[in-house]
Amino acid sequence: MRYKFRALMLTFGEHLIFHSMQIKANDPSLKSWVDVPQNSDFPIQNLPFGIFRTEYMDAGAGVAIGNYVLDLTYLHENGFLSGLGLTQGVFNQKYLNDFIGLGKDVTRAVRNRISELLESGNKELRDRKAARELALIPMDEVEMLMPVQVPNYTDFYSSEEHARNVGSMFRDPENALMPNWKHLPVGYHGRASSIVVSGTPFHRPKGQTKANDAASPSYGPCRLLDFELEMAFITCKENGLGNSISTAEADDHIFGFVLFNDWSARDIQKWEYVPLGPFLAKNFASHISPWIVTMDALEPFRVKGPKQDPEVLSYLKYEGEKNFDISLQVGIAPEDSNETIVCNSSFKYMYWNVNQQLAHHSVNGCNIQVGDMYASGTISGPTPDSYGSMLELSWQGKNTIAMNDGSERKFIQDGDTVIMRGHAEKDGVRIGFGEVSAKVLSAKD
Repeated sequence: MRYKFRALMLTFGEHLIFHSMQIKANDPSLKSWVDVPQNSDFPIQNLPFGIFRTEYMDAGAGVAIGNYVLDLTYLHENGFLSGLGLTQGVFNQKYLNDFIGLGKDVTRAVRNRISELLESGNKELRDRKAARELALIPMDEVEMLMPVQVPNYTDFYSSEEHARNVGSMFRDPENALMPNWKHLPVGYHGRASSIVVSGTPFHRPKGQTKANDAASPSYGPCRLLDFELEMAFITCKENGLGNSISTAEADDHIFGFVLFNDWSARDIQKWEYVPLGPFLAKNFASHISPWIVTMDALEPFRVKGPKQDPEVLSYLKYEGEKNFDISLQVGIAPEDSNETIVCNSSFKYMYWNVNQQLAHHSVNGCNIQVGDMYASGTISGPTPDSYGSMLELSWQGKNTIAMNDGSERKFIQDGDTVIMRGHAEKDGVRIGFGEVSAKVLSAKD
């Protein structure tokens, strides 16, 4: 059992370098001695990292396997992870920043070692009953926390379908994209402190709005609250002020991904966004899923992205497959009612990939930090059922979305819970993210 002030049991070993290490944990034939239900998001090929606590244990790092959390602090302190270049107490912390900051060679070695320990034929942990029971904690006994402390947050605007839909609504449909859109990954710096973990309820935001027929603005609760279906990547390596990161180098700087709900107050945004973009419309809350699925685990699901035309500038060119085929889903659950699925989309639709986003972000020498979060922007597909926001699904409020309880939605109402899910599947292996969900409370007085 872990206690807040207990002594560390092991000294750290020498740091080892694993530049050419194979990602053995991705082997689709692997089976675990831990029971993993069919269609679980967390098979042995996933092993995402997160921060958890229980009624009796302070916050620390864990890995998801089936319906269990594997306590990494226990494994480290009891010698199961020795010789991997880990520092003392690296898992016994409130955030994963120090761990992921050790670099992908080390984090890859840790994930490979965890896979080895959980593999069906390995007796090291499986046959030590006391150790097994202390290391494996049922998920229904844990509370998941923010996995990283986020120093900086950037939101991109990288789905062509979404950009065209919004441009068609608010500008000329024949010129829906702004002149710069196909030349660079448009983005802006957002508020990091209001990014919170799945399950955190929040109050409807307030601000200024102005009706089209009004002479002056008014103040009050947002009326057009919206979700935005996004994914976000988290960086694990610094570049130093003044240095850029190429598209070829970007993979070494990206630790993994989470689901991201970037809430938006559409009526507040409409009034405030000129000339500097959204402010109160976006900074009140964004929610992430608690488990970080590593880029390593997503390697088998790489696919080609859309053809980029016109040709991009040299610093945005890349080689290989940089998009990921991840199925995404959004549901709305009115208070005391069942969920209604309103969107099915995919991360593969992104026009600008994450390597290009990071290369563009740093090309001017911006210093990237460990734990920084970079959201994709709303992910919309080519068909109406794949649109990633209520703005698009209701087409600016002109259409209604039927709920299973008989009610209708144009935007999100008080008491609604929005749930997002994502998973990739190939060769009989399903790599999932769990879910990110949040309930909307009424605006505070």
